[in-house]
Amino acid sequence: MIPPLARRFVAGETEATALEHARQLNQRDVGAILNLLGEHYHSRPPADRDTDTYCRLVEDIGNTNLEACISVKPSQLGLDIEAGVFRANLERIVETAASEGVFVWIDMEDHTTTDVTLDAFETLARESDAGVGVCVQANLERTPKDLEVLATVPGKVRLVKGAYDPPEGVGFTEKSRVDEAYRSCLETMFETFEEGIAVGSHDPAMIDYAAELHAEYGTPYEVQMLMGVREDAQTDLARERAVWQYVPYGGKWLSYFYRRVRERKENALFAARALLSG
Repeated sequence: MIPPLARRFVAGETEATALEHARQLNQRDVGAILNLLGEHYHSRPPADRDTDTYCRLVEDIGNTNLEACISVKPSQLGLDIEAGVFRANLERIVETAASEGVFVWIDMEDHTTTDVTLDAFETLARESDAGVGVCVQANLERTPKDLEVLATVPGKVRLVKGAYDPPEGVGFTEKSRVDEAYRSCLETMFETFEEGIAVGSHDPAMIDYAAELHAEYGTPYEVQMLMGVREDAQTDLARERAVWQYVPYGGKWLSYFYRRVRERKENALFAARALLSG
């Protein structure tokens, strides 16, 4: 059982609890991006099992009226085993999701996986009728050139600052430089993208800048945030624009929870207060 402290960031261990969380979000006019926790599998059985689970999940979403979609990690679908395993499992999920009218986001992991992830997205976006999207990271030096290509590809693109620290010569680690790159990427996307943009950020300055760019260019966009981070702001923003919450669930919650607590000072303070009050 997930302790109450971790439930701020994880919507339980089962699909049922994740779908119930999605229902509660929808009551606040916030959509749900469901993610089954799991990554970096080095043998095929767990990758295939999670693929089966995702297929069942999209079928169950399709049988509801929920404003919900899914997001998958390449290493969860077998990328660390072989690119072909990842592609086969991703294609199976996307095919099932297309039949149910459920959107599929493809997460981005460390910089060594960027090419194969973008290639898989582009192929699916161009060759299928499925709704698919991919994440790109502003802290990678290559991202502006990737955006030039992605602007010509059907589907959506989520821009995040980047949770993985790239090596020197590959990307940026200094906060001010990452912020500068994020702003520049946003400008490019609002100016050149037609399919819509997902602004993956909790930074009020970046969210405000996206609103300014939308007013200038009219490009449709949505804001995406993590479960447990700036929840009140998510509800407030949903009164003005489309907001989606990234909702992790499943038995592999412990490492994810500790990562959330470590990465933001306010999360660590929340955890400390909860422990002291308990």
